[in-house]
Amino acid sequence: MKGICGIALRGTRALAIEVEVEITGGLFSITVVGLPDTAVKEARERVRAALRGLGVTLKGRIAINLAPADFPKEGALLDLPMAIGLARASGRIEMDDNAIFMGELALDGRLRWVRGAVPAAVLAREEKTPLFVPRDNEKEVALVEGVEAYAVNSLLDVMLHLRGEKMIPRIGHKPAADEEITAETDFEDIKGQFAAKRALEIAAAGHHNILMTGSPGSGKTLLARAMKGILPPLSDDEMMEVLLVRSTAGMPFEPSRARPFRSAHHTASAVAICGGGANMRPGEVSLANRGVLFLDEFPEFSRDVLEALREPLQDGAITVSRAAGSVTYPARVLLITACNPCPCGFSGDPAERCRCSQGDLDRYRKKLSGPILDRIDLHVSVPRLSPEELVSLGGGGENSAAVRARVQSAREIQQKRWRKLGFHCNAELPERALKRGVKLDDDVRPFLADAMKSARMSGRGFSRVLRVARTIADLEGADKVSVRHVAESLSYREEAAFGNYGWRK
Repeated sequence: MKGICGIALRGTRALAIEVEVEITGGLFSITVVGLPDTAVKEARERVRAALRGLGVTLKGRIAINLAPADFPKEGALLDLPMAIGLARASGRIEMDDNAIFMGELALDGRLRWVRGAVPAAVLAREEKTPLFVPRDNEKEVALVEGVEAYAVNSLLDVMLHLRGEKMIPRIGHKPAADEEITAETDFEDIKGQFAAKRALEIAAAGHHNILMTGSPGSGKTLLARAMKGILPPLSDDEMMEVLLVRSTAGMPFEPSRARPFRSAHHTASAVAICGGGANMRPGEVSLANRGVLFLDEFPEFSRDVLEALREPLQDGAITVSRAAGSVTYPARVLLITACNPCPCGFSGDPAERCRCSQGDLDRYRKKLSGPILDRIDLHVSVPRLSPEELVSLGGGGENSAAVRARVQSAREIQQKRWRKLGFHCNAELPERALKRGVKLDDDVRPFLADAMKSARMSGRGFSRVLRVARTIADLEGADKVSVRHVAESLSYREEAAFGNYGWRK
């Protein structure tokens, strides 16, 4: 990197773009080369007006090269470095040191917020280069430790700083404050459904995917939204992952350690869920990274969307490939899905009669393929409460704060155990680490062997049961996995959860 640089985004990474300017005699014209999109080409007028307001009149034929020339540039990220390059070529400033500039210019020279400030700060820290960002991007840049960055209000402030006439104070590092997470929906406000709450606690502790099945009005959506209140706060590393994705997507800055919670409608396309489009933006599965992705009415999503989720759920990342190239986004999500047991929703309901034919049931079941169900660790039925139960039940048991304390303790145990291998939770463990790192009581292996024979369990199903059992043991603080833990884990298999609804013959 050398000279005046801007940035271009490639996934959650920022790439340095060198801005070269040449001014020659002739009729006035400005040409921008280096694969600029429409927004970059329109920057010519914004830059020209901002410089004219500072008394810098551009004359002659002007060529602006954005290097490397074979990489596409898009958006308004390059307004400020182009203006600084033109000011230096016109003799208004002298600049020999390297620096990175980013910001969208208003016609009067003010700088507006732009996306990508966090990736730019990471790049500037790696290159040990000063970074100049708009004032509105200051708070998110302040979260990146070890970067030399300056927040500016206008083009004039930058030029005065470069001339040495008015020095801009450096942005200080301000880590996100530890805050008390408040639950919008508290566990104690949800009457009954103690089995589902237990499954959600296990899912939160081990970062396991979960599918809830029940009649309309049984509380599936309410339970899913209560999950956010029992998840532990983001660690520093996890928060940086979340900030990189949000900054890349151009989402508003939120200095909170609360984990993301994203909910997608069943009409969403594969691009909206997995990412892509002309600019290869992140999708919902990446925006929910290190948090929760909730898919209600799970079987109503298109087949393409459901099958596209298989790889990110398995690998924790998703690669978006287009003709212009490919980018990889993180996708380590806790997937919560909910569905009705049949098209009408009342199969197995004690109060309502199911109106679906056998053909309707078969078509509904086939919407969820075996491979996608195999990537969901916990399957739980959520029966609808009767009016008498709703009226008679006083409280809903423990509150979310008490459950969150157990979940956080279990996560700390897992992080300590798997830190050397680079994993955070039990759900992330590959087969090799799982078999070598999980300690079992002596009577667990024969019990598991019998269970595999009777349930016709696959190798992936065996690993899934073992991961969930390890999480249950962590919630109890047990060093070894016992038969009791494995038995509870087996109760969350799809055969047990869906047996009441006739999903498995």
